[in-house]
Amino acid sequence: MPTFCRHNRFIERCPICSKTLPGYAPEASPTRSRGSARAPAGEKPARRRAARGEGMRVLREGRAEQDGYSSQLIPGVHASADARRLAQELAFSSARLQTLAEDPPGLYGEVRALAEEDLERATWVGFLIAYLSPLEDEDPFAGIRLALARGSGEEQAGGELPDLADVPLGPRTSHDPVRGSSTLLAYRQWVERTAGPGGQAAALVGDPGWSPERRFERVFERLALPGFGRTGRYELLLVLGRLGLYELRPDSLHLAGTAGLSAGDATALAAKRVFAIGDPLLLERRARSLAEAVPLPIETLDLALANWASPQRATLGFSGDISDNAALERATDALGL
Repeated sequence: MPTFCRHNRFIERCPICSKTLPGYAPEASPTRSRGSARAPAGEKPARRRAARGEGMRVLREGRAEQDGYSSQLIPGVHASADARRLAQELAFSSARLQTLAEDPPGLYGEVRALAEEDLERATWVGFLIAYLSPLEDEDPFAGIRLALARGSGEEQAGGELPDLADVPLGPRTSHDPVRGSSTLLAYRQWVERTAGPGGQAAALVGDPGWSPERRFERVFERLALPGFGRTGRYELLLVLGRLGLYELRPDSLHLAGTAGLSAGDATALAAKRVFAIGDPLLLERRARSLAEAVPLPIETLDLALANWASPQRATLGFSGDISDNAALERATDALGL
């Protein structure tokens, strides 16, 4: 009679229990020889394959040592040092948004001044700021100014698009050098398709009856262009709204797209760590709870989360020393630090 094992299989066929039968001997696996075959006469020997992992870059996220810290607002954080750093990044992001609205530095201020005379040109410069991203350098806008110098001056209206080869890129850039200027072309075609002769202003305003939150949401969805992911789109509409060019204000982080969370979105990846959940809807809910508890505008979390998970703070053309001390105090209290 056949015998069944504890895994409810015939004992002879069970990969685990069959090893206990008398006379069991493991099958010898055939050995592979590497590079042992000789090359035919007149041919050079085949090049040995590179060792596994050669040329691979492994990025390790820094985390502080767990010390028993716990907060319902950020259930994925278990170290008070990590929670304190998140509070600091919230304070920096809050100060950046306030400065952007009150006294924008560098090219941001030029965009606001230019908008009074040429809204189309100012919007185009704003697009390049969000798309290329300011540098972490003495001249953070050098790459964007180089791209502007290479353009025709009427890029947004059908003129020659700038050559982005060798243009330095900032830490939150959306540009992929392999694409060349294809994303810029896609943006211009989107404007023509959406608003026709009305230009960027008409495309970004949409329905005049929309609220700033509704306008942000609808334009954000429509701007889903090849090579222009959530980070760039969110930054573009956020900057244009804070500078006062258009009535745009987000009511969420817009983490979920048609394909779910993007693997290259630093904000989304950090949100998954901080809030200990991967579902986009729950991420948005927990992000909103944190913003309301501090309290801060929800858009503050976009840069704060990305910087929290990064080894180096992205300042995006602002001084890295700015901080909203009131927001820092509120965040510290809300997180129980």
